[in-house]
Amino acid sequence: MAKRAAPLTAGRTPAAARIFDKLEGQHPGAWTELAFTNAYELLVATILSAQCTDARVNQVTPALFARYPTAAALAKATQDELEPQIQATGFFRMKSKSLRTMAQAVVDQHDGQIPNTMEQLVKLPGVGRKTANVVLGHAFGIPGLPVDRHVLRVANRIGLSSTADDAVEAEKQLTSTLPPERWTKASDTLILHGRRICRPKPLCDRCAVRDECRYYRQLGAKASARKPRTK
Repeated sequence: MAKRAAPLTAGRTPAAARIFDKLEGQHPGAWTELAFTNAYELLVATILSAQCTDARVNQVTPALFARYPTAAALAKATQDELEPQIQATGFFRMKSKSLRTMAQAVVDQHDGQIPNTMEQLVKLPGVGRKTANVVLGHAFGIPGLPVDRHVLRVANRIGLSSTADDAVEAEKQLTSTLPPERWTKASDTLILHGRRICRPKPLCDRCAVRDECRYYRQLGAKASARKPRTK
């Protein structure tokens, strides 16, 4: 097994803060792109967002929340009733089951209210650390740093994390670099950077932190030096 490179910004260092400052400057107002008005809606939307774009989820949820405005209402839905309403988000059979069992657990164990701790959230069916952190940070204002595929890719390329495939370890490393009050925005910023700039095929010439990026130093500078093809 290849040895992982240590993060360039291990610990709470000026370098890490400077990188996040620059990224937040490039993506001002970074926030989840899922539409929601309360913790229940955000939890449902986040579950639906697995392997689906936020934009597509936002097209589905208005009608869904009109029909099932609370966890108690959703808990009463049948599989056959729910599947057609979320089919557009993909994996609708699995997601329907997750939503129904999650809602039933919320009703049975939490009096219909979405819990506001990591320990309680991850015990709900279909809810992992990433989803729990999304809800904690955005619906409750409790520090959390969701790690998705964009966060994994961007943080590893820049050198903020040493792993590109272990979300739990990446979360641990990233939260060590910033004070808790910055965690949620840091995740939102990394996600937007991954969608807009640091894509699988990165647009390094548009990146605000390329001069401090491990990937750019190793590969990006050579790639950007290549002359574009002429027609």
